[in-house]
Amino acid sequence: MATASATTRLRAGLPDRYLTPDDIAAMFGVPLETVYGWRKKRTGPPGFRIGKHLRYDPATVHAWVNARMADNAA
Repeated sequence: MATASATTRLRAGLPDRYLTPDDIAAMFGVPLETVYGWRKKRTGPPGFRIGKHLRYDPATVHAWVNARMADNAA
């Protein structure tokens, strides 16, 4: 019986590709301008650049959401 790797367990239910700003806007139901505003103010999920393209790691976005939920619960 094979066990799942830590990466597989961590990414369970997450997309297998990096997310675009459009994906983030759709995920949170906000305008695209809001996503760029979050990036400028450093208040949203952390993203990174690949060339001129902005991308987000689904696992990092998930961790950011969990941290926000924990802050709100406290």
